[in-house]
Amino acid sequence: MNKFHDIFLELEKGILEGDYPPGTLLPSENQLVERYSVSRETIRKALNLLINAGYIQKKQGKGSIVLNVRKFDFPISGVISYKELQKAQQIHSVTKVVELKEEKVDDSLARLTGWKKDAAVWRLVRQREIDGEVVIIDIDYLLKEIIAELPEERAADSIYDYFENDLGLEISYAQKEITVEAVTENDQRLMDLNEDTYIVVVRSVVSLEDTRCFEYTESRHRLDKFKFVDFARRRKA
Repeated sequence: MNKFHDIFLELEKGILEGDYPPGTLLPSENQLVERYSVSRETIRKALNLLINAGYIQKKQGKGSIVLNVRKFDFPISGVISYKELQKAQQIHSVTKVVELKEEKVDDSLARLTGWKKDAAVWRLVRQREIDGEVVIIDIDYLLKEIIAELPEERAADSIYDYFENDLGLEISYAQKEITVEAVTENDQRLMDLNEDTYIVVVRSVVSLEDTRCFEYTESRHRLDKFKFVDFARRRKA
């Protein structure tokens, strides 16, 4: 991996964990060059990644100002696991595996993912409980050709940690669709909806670095608990 990307990840971690609070300045380019023993160009590439991700804004004569990332409750862009988001947002949450079983790809799932009909997949359903209420249901379909085994204890913790660190997979990108839909009987059974009649549904088709689709996920969120935001930077045509 490129050195500038490693530096970006380390600075990103510092921002998310509060080492660099909103409104403060990152170390100067000269300080970062000295800290990491790299060229100024390498540091500038790392800072540009932070700029494009919405973590900092460069101001002439001042340096790199850290932006308020607390607003990124559920980022639309980027591929991040629930556990990573939970840690970054300091959310007290409990995950419960409701269902983990093998199924076959049907016509609908084949159209969405490009998987062959009747191919074997894992169907994983998890409840996300926050402040004593189940406000998220995650339904994942995982291609068994790539994910041969899925231990329930890892599913209750972090499947992305298992995929990347145990299986050595390189998760790269996702195509997402966000809609507001009427609640279903399954939503009413698995979630604490109060009197809500609609929920937010985020559907994602997730691919590896080699472009193979390995996951289709449907994340169903209670309306009153979460906001979905993105960071947009203007680019002149």
